[in-house]
Amino acid sequence: MHSRRCLLVFSIAVASFPADALSQGKPAEPHPLSAKQRAEITKRFTAVVAEQSKAIAANPAAVDAYSRRGDAYFFLGRFKQAVADYDKMVQLDAKLDTSHWRRGIAYFYAGDYKKAARQFEVYNTFDMVDRENGIWRFFSQAKAYGVEKARKNLLKYKQTDREPFGDVYQLFAKKITPQQILKNIESAKIGKDERNKRLFYAHLYIGLNEALAGNNKAARRHLHKAVANRWGRTAGFGPNYMWHVGRLHDELLK
Repeated sequence: MHSRRCLLVFSIAVASFPADALSQGKPAEPHPLSAKQRAEITKRFTAVVAEQSKAIAANPAAVDAYSRRGDAYFFLGRFKQAVADYDKMVQLDAKLDTSHWRRGIAYFYAGDYKKAARQFEVYNTFDMVDRENGIWRFFSQAKAYGVEKARKNLLKYKQTDREPFGDVYQLFAKKITPQQILKNIESAKIGKDERNKRLFYAHLYIGLNEALAGNNKAARRHLHKAVANRWGRTAGFGPNYMWHVGRLHDELLK
C-alpha cells in the first residue's frame, strides 16, 4: 500500500533481509534471495521484537512501539501476535481504526477473514481511490464467503488510481488476463524505475490471485518475481510492507 497511508511508520532498511521461517520443503525454482539473506530477517526482527517489548514495558501506552513490534511480528510470520499489537494500537487510539490497513492484512494471514474484510471496508471510507484496498477486501471476502460472492461485491471506484492498479483491479473482475497486464506494462512509455514498480505490483497480485485459485506453481513463479524485484525490496514503507507480504506468502506455499 502506498506511503501516504502509513501511520506511525516503521521505516526499516530491508534491502537484503527476507526470511524463511514459516515452512520447510524444496522450492519449485531457485529462491530469489539467498539462504543467508532469508535467515538474517529472523535475527533482525527478533531483535526488534525484544527492543520494542522493552519500550512497551516502560510505557504500556506507547502506540508507536506496538506499531513497530506488530510489524516485526508480521515480518516474522507471527501473524496472531501482529494482530494483537495492531489491535492494541486501535484500543489506545481509536482514530487509527479506519486507516489501519496493516491490521487488515494481519487479520487475513491470521485466518480471521471476516474481520479482515471489515477492516478493508472501513478503510474505503478513509480512502475511496485506493484499489489495492479493494483487492484485499476481495481476497478476504473470497476466503470468508467464496470467490463468486466476493467478485459480485467488488468495491466500485469512480476516480483513477496509480498504475498499474487500474489494470490489476480488473483481474479480479475477470475483465483482463495476467498476460495482458504484463504486456501493457512492458509496452508503456515509461522509465525503468516506473516499469519495475508496476511489474512488482503486477507480479505480486497475479501471484496472490493464482494462490487464491489453488494454482500454487504459477503463484510461486509470480511471487518469486515480485520478491526478486529490487524496487519493491528497497521502496518506502507501504510498498516494502507489500514486498514482505509476497515473501511471506511464497513461504506459506512451500
